[in-house]
Amino acid sequence: MSAEVRAPTARVCERCGREEYWDESLEAWQIVRDDGDKQAGNPHCLHEWDINGTFNPVVERSD
Repeated sequence: MSAEVRAPTARVCERCGREEYWDESLEAWQIVRDDGDKQAGNPHCLHEWDINGTFNPVVERSD
């Protein structure tokens, strides 16, 4: 059995609702678009992402 470390692939700001996803090809967070509009939230917000102590980056694998 081995462990794999994973990173989050999506996040939402708990303060303003900004939504982002991880783009593998760009290796950067990108703003989610809904009908062509960026879901940017408040551009002046100090974002508080919904990734907290409940997110476990370690996944057990059975080889």
